[in-house]
Amino acid sequence: MILIVDDRPENILPLKIILEQHQFSVDTAESGEEALKKVLAHNYSVIILDVQMPGMDGFEVANFIAGYSKAKDTSIIFLSAVSKEKEFITKGYTSGGIDYLTKPVDPDILLLKVKILHRLYEQQQELRATQESLLKEIEVRKAAEEKLEKGMQELRSIVESLPQMAFTIAATGRIEYVNEHWYRYSQRLDQFPETHPDDQTDLEWKEYLNQDVEYNKEVRIKEVTTGHYRHHLLRVTPIKFQNVTVRWVGTFTDIHQQKTNAEELEQKVEQRTKELLDKNVELERTNHELQQFAWVVSHDLKEPLRKIQIFNGVIKEKYLKDNAEAVSYLDRSIHSSARMSKLITDVLEYSRLSNYAAFQDTDLNEIIDELLVDFDDLISRKEARIQVDPLPRISAMPSRIRQVFQNLISNALKFSKPQEAPVIRISGELVADKSIDSPATDQGPYCRIIVQDNGIGFDEKFLHRIFIIFQRLNDHNSYEGTGIGLAIAKKNIDTHHGIISARSTVGEGTSFIIVLPVNQTNNLLN
Repeated sequence: MILIVDDRPENILPLKIILEQHQFSVDTAESGEEALKKVLAHNYSVIILDVQMPGMDGFEVANFIAGYSKAKDTSIIFLSAVSKEKEFITKGYTSGGIDYLTKPVDPDILLLKVKILHRLYEQQQELRATQESLLKEIEVRKAAEEKLEKGMQELRSIVESLPQMAFTIAATGRIEYVNEHWYRYSQRLDQFPETHPDDQTDLEWKEYLNQDVEYNKEVRIKEVTTGHYRHHLLRVTPIKFQNVTVRWVGTFTDIHQQKTNAEELEQKVEQRTKELLDKNVELERTNHELQQFAWVVSHDLKEPLRKIQIFNGVIKEKYLKDNAEAVSYLDRSIHSSARMSKLITDVLEYSRLSNYAAFQDTDLNEIIDELLVDFDDLISRKEARIQVDPLPRISAMPSRIRQVFQNLISNALKFSKPQEAPVIRISGELVADKSIDSPATDQGPYCRIIVQDNGIGFDEKFLHRIFIIFQRLNDHNSYEGTGIGLAIAKKNIDTHHGIISARSTVGEGTSFIIVLPVNQTNNLLN
């Protein structure tokens, strides 16, 4: 949610309308005090804050917000029509502001900054959720280790009741009895099995004999036939009669496999934990790179192009009105700058397609209707006729699938014949499987959508090129475009686990064919 803070309602309203037109949820406040109350009650990704306000000014509001931990990820953009000096701009940044804009502000620039800061806020929330998930997984693994340890204790108790090395020792310390398993590790009745040099127990055992208390220790004892050391649990318990120890009963319980399993599990847990930590570091690095990329695109690249367009326009209107040749060159420069700006926007849009979006039940008819409203002016100018047949509801990412149809309809209108009105038909049907030529069926798990036009068409030998980024089949001087639209459509269809292709004849038109799953549940499970 975006919060706009300004003591003048006439300043709030236009900003609110612009942001809401771009699907932002907007809240407003007409004073610093009201803004602070709302920050305490709600989470905001971006706050657009006026500097000059009666009572509490924007700098004071920003200082209070900076001290509120719940709003630490919120970005503040200062707006000022009066305080334009360097000292005020510096104060804005030191108060916690991310940016400082002076009025009148370019709404496109402000919108772009809000979009980027809003996306950064979402990424920070996603990163925090990932970190919390990592901590929870570590806790689960610790609980699993604790549970395993408890299980091992229970297992040891069970193993003690099974055939194992057993012996008794008289109160004098002499071995009285051993069972048959004893001789697997010792050749003599009166000789303890050989223990690993690091597991010597002689001194400890003598101390426990004198104290008349139970003795437990994990030891490695040497197998006579193989010479290998195996992990055992040695337990010696005093047997008392009238509080006097009359003998000792001892067991060697083979825990070699359990010990090995525990060590392997510890190694796997350690390895998995390291992998998760490495993934988290990689995610942080990737998010940082994305932030840097977005900043370069929005500021360092587009802003110079915008200035080139503005200054060329000024030169054209003010100094070269009567020079047709110079005006022609300047028009080309302005047009090229606009194309470059559009290309940068499209590349940024393409890079964002890897971001996750949730599948939801989507009415394709509503999306097409909204797009036709957006294209209403172009449709009227070209006198285009568009027929839309009933389309099915499917599980989809609405914003992504909207991009697909937007690019296909835009292409159909753009690549029309010069002297012939465009005729576009959009149809859909359910099909049996995920293939372009799959037979239609009323209960099919996939839907096939066809966007057909009567435009200039293309040679199908170039079909493999049209969905590759920056690939164009037409001269950009004849038909505008960046060569990214169909690449965006292809990537979105891939994200929906579908396929897209085209059939076309030069001079007769093109049909784009899309096949999508009706339900994404199975794809998510796989």
